[in-house]
Amino acid sequence: MPTATALVVGTVIGTGVFALPSALAAYGPISLVAFVLITIGALALALTFGALSKRVPGSGGPYVYARDAFGDFAGFLNAWSYWITAWAGNAAIVVAWVGYVEVFWNSGHAKAWSIAIAMLGLWIPAVVNLSGVRNSGVFQVVTTVLKFIPLLFMATIGLLFIKSHNFGPFNAGGTSAGGAISAAAAIALFSYLGIETASVAAGRVRSPGRNVARATVLGTIACALVYILGTVTVFGTVSNAALRKSTAPFTDSANAIFGGQWAGKTVAIAAIISGLGALIGWTLIVAEMPMAAARDRLFPAAFARTRRGVPAFGIISSTVLATVLTVVSYTQFDKVFTTLVLLSVLTAVIPYLFSAAAQLYWLLTRGRDAHWAHLIRDCGVSGLALVFTFWSLAGSGYQAVYYGLFCLLLGLPVYIWLKVGRDEYGESTVIPVGTVELLPASSGASPHLTIPGEGPAQLATVVSEHGPDKS
Repeated sequence: MPTATALVVGTVIGTGVFALPSALAAYGPISLVAFVLITIGALALALTFGALSKRVPGSGGPYVYARDAFGDFAGFLNAWSYWITAWAGNAAIVVAWVGYVEVFWNSGHAKAWSIAIAMLGLWIPAVVNLSGVRNSGVFQVVTTVLKFIPLLFMATIGLLFIKSHNFGPFNAGGTSAGGAISAAAAIALFSYLGIETASVAAGRVRSPGRNVARATVLGTIACALVYILGTVTVFGTVSNAALRKSTAPFTDSANAIFGGQWAGKTVAIAAIISGLGALIGWTLIVAEMPMAAARDRLFPAAFARTRRGVPAFGIISSTVLATVLTVVSYTQFDKVFTTLVLLSVLTAVIPYLFSAAAQLYWLLTRGRDAHWAHLIRDCGVSGLALVFTFWSLAGSGYQAVYYGLFCLLLGLPVYIWLKVGRDEYGESTVIPVGTVELLPASSGASPHLTIPGEGPAQLATVVSEHGPDKS
């Protein structure tokens, strides 16, 4: 379980949290209310993922949950959307990571050098992952410990140095309270992307039925405590005006607390290590879900190929896409980090929504044998997670919805190509009860399924969906 928990914490706590106070400063302290609400929703999602991982084992996370409940097309859309989230999220993480690297070098933020630094931040994790799963796991545990200590310090001792005048106006954005909370919540949700990573990589976790659920919930709680208290510290030690312009807010906060530059540089080093750890974790995850979908013939077959136990094609292709998006963002967008964050959040919320819906659907159709009190509790948790995802979608903004929906719908031609390659039309064939015959070994033939009127392709689909132990 420690490695699974480290994967959750390592991918959730990247450089996003180190850059988040600057993105939230435009809304003022009211964004802390959004942070608390987002935390409640994230915990509901964590509990939902924990329950789903026990019921639907194996790697794939939201992809396998949606496919199990709603069929092939829903599974494909979730895999496609989550795949976009992962490499677009890597672009957002590396942009925040560059801000802390530039505490030491390129402090003038020359755009060409910023892009060059970002390229290193994307491709070093890719090389680490391509070298083997063991190296990635060891690096994940080490970086999680190294980055958690300074964050924990800022979230505890740092609270003693807060000055109320630094917070500025409660609602600094000039919009309604509801609008400010929704907009801030969409940005804050980025800090929790990754709570599902233990379920996505469940096939690589020991005793997944027990450890995935525990790692997901414990990792989310640990991140929530550090996030909220750390953000309060930054808001209370750096003026709102300075925070809006900062590219390394935790560094500025540490310098304000201790004076001089040494403390800020120490935090910057922690942020750099944190970013590398997150990028290594996400670079593995960005290829893990497409590999699960490819094995079910719902993603291009190249994503299922492995080298040294890792999906090499998925890692390389996704890193190339993250590289392109990073370059485009630096050259086309004014608020690079915020734009990438909102795009990542939108494409992540779709798999979260389907996962919560899958759990609620199962509870209402198959969970009736459970004790009524447990059923009401579980329905309440998954219902809260579902409402939370809709709220997050509403707060993403028009630009994010435009780009996110466009990227999502680009998957339709891919799905058509995959279905044509399988010579299928519509959903997989439904086999009526009584038409499947299992011949025992005593009959003189090896045990196998006989399905009247169906060929090998349809038989493969049935076995894939229902498993060899079901009739």
